[in-house]
Amino acid sequence: MTATAAPVRVRRKVGFWWFALSAAAIAVFAALPYLTSSLPSLAEADNGLAANYAHRPATVQFALYAHIVGAALALLLSPLQFAARLRERAPRLHRVVGRTVFGAIMVGGAAGLVLAPFSSAGIAGTLGFGALAVLWVGSAVTALRAIRGGDVEAHRQWMVRTFALTYAAVTLRLWLPVLIVAQVAAAGVDGQTAFDRAYLVVPFLAWVPNLLVAHWWLRRR
Repeated sequence: MTATAAPVRVRRKVGFWWFALSAAAIAVFAALPYLTSSLPSLAEADNGLAANYAHRPATVQFALYAHIVGAALALLLSPLQFAARLRERAPRLHRVVGRTVFGAIMVGGAAGLVLAPFSSAGIAGTLGFGALAVLWVGSAVTALRAIRGGDVEAHRQWMVRTFALTYAAVTLRLWLPVLIVAQVAAAGVDGQTAFDRAYLVVPFLAWVPNLLVAHWWLRRR
């Protein structure tokens, strides 16, 4: 191994484990409350998302659970698709995981599109989360079509974009506290007001920078 290759390899390992562990943590953290408690009980416990959907029709509530399960599964498994050793040593497992991730994105994305009009962020949430759902599904479908057509490089590039959109579940939860603390510190507003204002921005902030970084990284390669 050359002197320049060693730092690159270390950075790749650090990056992989950061994405894998942060994705796993959010997948479990975000989904577990909804899989262990009912919407009414979560709403009574002052869970803002649950409170927004506790009184919705059964079809919307079903879409909420489908989105939570699909998105959590996609987020949990997606980093495995970028493990080079797994692709090389267990290609069949790589394909099985890939199909599972694709199915989870189809479910989570379709359900997210159903939920977008009911977002507590209003029109910003409808447009931001709706666009995310459409691009998420479209990117995954494009990645699948590429590999079926034998274009491995295009498949990898579209999988990077797809993961950038999947990772929005993490960046949303990273941006929210940053925006809330910044508002409280700078403007002295109360926590709830700061949250409401921040939630008007994160429907786009959660995924647009991710796509820009993915695009920059792909061009840099």
